[in-house]
Amino acid sequence: MPKTIFEKHSDNRRGYTLPANDVDTKLENCFPENFRRKQELKLPEVSELDVMRHFIELSHMNHFIEKGFYPLGSCTMKYNPKISEELVRNPSIANIHPLQPENTVQGALEILFELQNMLSEISGFAKASLQPVAGAQGEFTGLKIIKAYHATKGNKKNQIILPDSAHGTNPASVKMVGYEVVEIPSNERGMVDIKALREAVNEKTAGFMLTNPNTLGIFEAQIEEISKIIHDVDGLMYMDGANFNALLGIVKPGEIGFDVMHYNLHKTFATPHGGGGPGSGPIGVRKDLVKFLPVPMVNRKDGKFFWDYSHKNTSIGKIHSFYGNFAVNVRAYIYLKMLGPKGLKRVSENAVINANYLMKKLQAHYLVPFKDEYCMHEFVASGKWQKDKTGVKTLDIAKRLLDKGIHAPTIYFPLIVSEAMMIEPTETESKETLDEFIEAMVDIAAEAVNSPETLKEAPLNTPVRRVDDTKAVRELNVKFEW
Repeated sequence: MPKTIFEKHSDNRRGYTLPANDVDTKLENCFPENFRRKQELKLPEVSELDVMRHFIELSHMNHFIEKGFYPLGSCTMKYNPKISEELVRNPSIANIHPLQPENTVQGALEILFELQNMLSEISGFAKASLQPVAGAQGEFTGLKIIKAYHATKGNKKNQIILPDSAHGTNPASVKMVGYEVVEIPSNERGMVDIKALREAVNEKTAGFMLTNPNTLGIFEAQIEEISKIIHDVDGLMYMDGANFNALLGIVKPGEIGFDVMHYNLHKTFATPHGGGGPGSGPIGVRKDLVKFLPVPMVNRKDGKFFWDYSHKNTSIGKIHSFYGNFAVNVRAYIYLKMLGPKGLKRVSENAVINANYLMKKLQAHYLVPFKDEYCMHEFVASGKWQKDKTGVKTLDIAKRLLDKGIHAPTIYFPLIVSEAMMIEPTETESKETLDEFIEAMVDIAAEAVNSPETLKEAPLNTPVRRVDDTKAVRELNVKFEW
């Protein structure tokens, strides 16, 4: 194992050389006593070269999208163009403040105004709000709007229906808003069981939350029938937009029965995803729900852009400080401007082609429960064959992939597939990369038969060998003792 930065410490070593300081920097002359530390910090003393080598070494130990393939299903871990990163760091964007007067940030407001409109156009909704800063917060916001809709009409509804393939944030968001969760099963094709849906729907049904395509990577072809069932009891249709990467330029959710939807700009529209942030989860709504959107919106009058609070009396209020995560929104704006309508459609077409190519190539080596359905941008395979025949689990397969320089896919989700592996290649990966992944997966399938113990001990060639996957959660301790 490489040494920690503290282990590289050497007394009196310095990482800089500066001229003598002629400014009084004595703590007692610069800071009141109550702001001073009571003891010196035990910081490592190292040279600049030591520091640089240390962090370069750490970066090579990690896995990231520029280093290798990252087929993390449902999370869209795709490569994002660096021009977005370059432009968003421009001082005219990075250095402005949200409390500046409107007349000094007209360019920023124009970007947000146009992004609202582009997202609405892409999804077929009347209006979009950019305020939520995560997919889960978008869900929360959308459900608050559904609740406001029913409250305004005097509806006594308290249930949201979910399929058993739903993302885990869906039931969590439902409970946070104060609704009851009603779960229904999927059918033999991996789609919503219409019979079970009809039995679950009643006068208490406030809405239905659905990811489309769902977490199995299957497009819910019954969506118009589902929508009619919900709308017949004055319920609203909510779309979890986590998998919108498969529909861009092809399907508009607002035109196939959905009333509310959140977008994940940090997945679909060019912000590098992972590491806990940053994120952006705007929501789009149909026309009669616009009055409930968070305030302020960005609007334009007489050629000037401004913060619009005109519907504050009907709005659910603010759900985040200022107007969301501006830098992520700017990246999405750049991405959309670069690609245009034809480019966005091509994104989805390539994502779907890549996923179907992988699914067809791997189904002879791994169980693919819904192989008779064309998948969209992702599909779910299973390590059940390997587990039943050799005792090798999906976890072992995932760990072995690390030895091959490939990040593991999402495993053990969705829960309705035993030993699940949710695989999403995204549109940014080449056929050569996909073939390397196929070769690695085929090799691992052979190893499961010929050398199962190797897989059970994997990874063998990574800086850190197999770790206890639950210890850090159960025994959280981030304090370093020197």
